[in-house]
Parts: sequence; structure tokens; C-alpha cells
Amino acid sequence: MRSFPKLDRYILLKYLKTFLLAMALIIVIVITFDVSEKLDDFLGGHAPLKEVAFKYYLNFIPGFVNLYSPLFIFISVIFFTSKLAGNTEIIAILGSGISYRRMLRPYLYGSTIVALIVLAFGNFLIPVNNKALDEFENQYIYTHKPNYYSNLHFQLRPGVQIYAESYDSKTLRVNQFHRDVYDSCNRLIDRITCSSIRYDTVSGKWDCTDFVHHTIDGQKEHLSRDSQSMRNLGVTPDDFNSFSQNIGTMNSIELFHYIREEKMRGSAAVISAKIELYQRLLNPFAIIIMTFIGVGVSSRKTRGGIGVHLAIGITLAFAFIVFMKVSTVYAVFGTLNPFMAVLLPQLIFGIIAVYMIRTAPK
Repeated sequence: MRSFPKLDRYILLKYLKTFLLAMALIIVIVITFDVSEKLDDFLGGHAPLKEVAFKYYLNFIPGFVNLYSPLFIFISVIFFTSKLAGNTEIIAILGSGISYRRMLRPYLYGSTIVALIVLAFGNFLIPVNNKALDEFENQYIYTHKPNYYSNLHFQLRPGVQIYAESYDSKTLRVNQFHRDVYDSCNRLIDRITCSSIRYDTVSGKWDCTDFVHHTIDGQKEHLSRDSQSMRNLGVTPDDFNSFSQNIGTMNSIELFHYIREEKMRGSAAVISAKIELYQRLLNPFAIIIMTFIGVGVSSRKTRGGIGVHLAIGITLAFAFIVFMKVSTVYAVFGTLNPFMAVLLPQLIFGIIAVYMIRTAPK
């Protein structure tokens, strides 16, 4: 019985060490290429070396690890498990009376540890990193970031519709503003139109040009006009600024509230936000799935050795990634439910993982 914990430690250490080494090597390579690509931007924006190293790349690394960890877990598992199979260590383990299912336990431990870390990273740490990256890029790289949004249409609250031809987030100016209020029977009862409005941060009101207020009460109608006036329109710049919000900088709790608000507003951004939230919650399972597919592929001793295992494994890994991308595209531009778009690739490749484990030589 004492040999089982030793076996667990042996495989678990190989699992984690191979993964960390693979990630460290690829991060060094990626950073090297990224520096060569962005060097002109850094110099042109006069970004200090300290800011580049500690504000940009230190915040860049967790996002990269989170995004590519399933792929590199998969490659790591194939690499060290193929070596175990090639050295007949797996045959020795099974020959000692340990079942194939029991041998998989340390793989489950390792994949669960990495999946929990990725879950915490994706839901809470990476949004903080993305905020820092946005600040850096806005200050040193994208100094002329667009602040102009056009054709805005949303529901402010149930029964209140807002339309604007354009909004400038720097000047807080809205052109061709319309606010329509409907009753419970979906009949128009109040309409405000202005050729332009500009928010006064001191008074908290809007400076309205060509203000027209039209109210309807049954058979009675009232119309008032004013060429220039300060008004409280029941809307704030934050309601317009939501169009420029980056969902990648929100933690999952903030993202959940954002989805609820945008759903009420009737915004088309809801689908992308839901996909982002579901990916954060479900994608860590891809690490466990890819681990067991990797074991199923590489625990067989073949003539081609690790080369054959890597070829089969990388083909499956990229098929998984392509499937995930295609399903999310169908959710955004088609009729596929966002939750199913994220879950479906996991289910299909989870079934493949179970099949490969069941058919692996034991």
C-alpha cells in the first residue's frame, strides 16, 4: 500500500514539472517575439523599461498561461507519458498489480490542481491584469484611442428607450438624442428629442439644444419647445459609457451584473458577455479532459514513439480548439445558445477522452 503514494508523487511531480517547464519555455519565446514586434511602439510612446517589464509583461503572463494551459498540459502529458511507456514503466506499474484506473489517479490530482488555479486566474486575477494592460496601452501605445460611438440604441429601464446618433466620451456630447417612454400596454406616452446635449459635470444636468418635449395622455397631447436649456433627462454619461466597457477587465461577479444590466437594456453585447462568463467557468474542465486524452494517446507503446503520440495529440488538440472557436462564432452570429456553445466541445471531447481511456491497453 505504501507504494501507491510514491507512485502518485512520482507521476504528479512529472506532470507539474513538465507543464511548468513547457510554459516557462514558451513564455520566454513569446515575450521575445512580442518585444521585437512592439519595440517601436514602446520607444515611440516613451514607455519606461520598468513599466514595460512590471506593468506590461508581468500582467501579460497570467493571461497567456490561462489561455494556452489546456494545450500545453496536453503536450506535457503526451511528452512524459510517452517516455514512461517507452521505458516500459507503465507495463511495470500495471504488472505490479496496480490497475490502469488507479494509475490515472495522480493525473486527476494534477489536472484538478491546474484547473482550480486556472479557474481562480480567469475569474478574478486576469481581469485585474487586463485593467493594468489597458492602462499601459492607453498611456504608451494607443494614445489616440477612439472615443466616438455612433448609432446607440438601448433600453434605459423597462419602458424607457434611448436613441442617439453619436456620443463623444471625451466631451460628453450626444448628437440627435431621443428618449421615448411607453406605458404597460406599449403605447408611447412621452418623447423628448434634442439636436444635441452636453453633460454639465457641475450641475449634473444636460445642456440641451433644440429641446422638444411631447407628452400624450389619452386624447390629450402637450408639446413644449426650448432652443437652449439645462435639463435632467434621467440618463447619465455612464449609460452611454457602457458601450466602451471592456468585459475582459471585469471579474466574474462584475460580469454577471453587467450581463443582467445589458439584458435589461436589450444590448447585443449580452451574447459576447455570456460566452466570456461561461468560458471562465467551464474552460478549466478542458484541462482535465485534455489530460485524459493525452494519457489515452500516449500510454500505448508504439514503434514511432513520442513522435507518433505528439502528431496524434496535437491534431486532437487543435481540433478541440477549432471546435471551440466555431461553436462560439455560431453563438454570436447564429442561433446556438451561448452556454451550449461553450459546453458542447467539452462534452464531445469528454466522450472522446472516456473512449480513449476505456480502449487503452491495460
